[in-house]
Amino acid sequence: MIETVFFTGSSNWMLNIVFIIIKIAVVIGVTMLHVMYATYFERKVIGHMQVRLGPMRVGPHGVLQPLADMLKLFFKEDIIPANADKPVFKIAPIIPVFATLSSLAVIPFFEGFVIANINIGLLYIFAMSSLSAYGVVMAGWASNSKYSFLGGLRSSAQVISYEVAMGLSLVGVMILSGSLNLSEIVNAQQGYWYGMFLIPQFVAYFVFLVAMFAETNRTPFDLPEAESELVAGYFVEYSGMRFALYYAAEYIGMIIMSSIAVICFWGGWTLPPMLTDAIPALKAVPGIVWFLGKVYFHIFLYYWVRATVPRYRYDKLMALGWKVLIPLALANIVVTSIVKYVI
Repeated sequence: MIETVFFTGSSNWMLNIVFIIIKIAVVIGVTMLHVMYATYFERKVIGHMQVRLGPMRVGPHGVLQPLADMLKLFFKEDIIPANADKPVFKIAPIIPVFATLSSLAVIPFFEGFVIANINIGLLYIFAMSSLSAYGVVMAGWASNSKYSFLGGLRSSAQVISYEVAMGLSLVGVMILSGSLNLSEIVNAQQGYWYGMFLIPQFVAYFVFLVAMFAETNRTPFDLPEAESELVAGYFVEYSGMRFALYYAAEYIGMIIMSSIAVICFWGGWTLPPMLTDAIPALKAVPGIVWFLGKVYFHIFLYYWVRATVPRYRYDKLMALGWKVLIPLALANIVVTSIVKYVI
């Protein structure tokens, strides 16, 4: 039986498995490298915005600072509070990392390069995004700390509120492309002269952009952490590698959300046809270059907003989600449906 499977007519099957494993290793390796240096560039960008230099001590211009931070966190003592629910406390940081890394499976980075080209890519991303919130809620409950508990409660309410707005903001994209497959959404945008849904869906893009900040707990919506009120919120009791896992999950989440914005609104790895027709030489540039450039722009937005916008008040955060963003997203769906039906 084993000989039949491995030596007769199954070589293509085996090669496919090996090819998929290589793709997973490449995607995770490149993403983790980006996570390491996203922290470095964040400190540099915010430092220069505040008229200071940022990290400069470790290596030339501080380029080895992420390695030093990683080594420090790896060798730091892993402290677990005496009254914590220890099994839940240990499992909680692993959930967001696995959920965010799993989301990478359906993201097409350029033409033909995606680990799993499934027809429900967008729904899969939302499912994984919701799953990662469980890690935050579990950490808040298991730490047996008031600060952690309040941080976990805030995070669960925030995720529920903004997940709705984010989902509704992408319905217009689904209507225009007629698909939930992320590669097909990119290809559908090439059917228009402007080559990106950002132009007809600018209201949806605005809603998605605001919800993107709330979903990743970033400033001005970093209320689950809120250093000045909750010390560090849900992960105040974590240290060492478990603390680093939460940090990694946050930055992977930023990359995922930026990638979704690029795929659904900015044409993914493609350029507008009117631009490539005017300058044919642009077609020779690999698609991954355009994709990464657009993703880096969105990650820069995270840094820019953190350096310039103060933290929102919690009641205003909820009001913004339910009273502004959700009605805006619903209005956008109605208008898009009418336009699509008429045209």
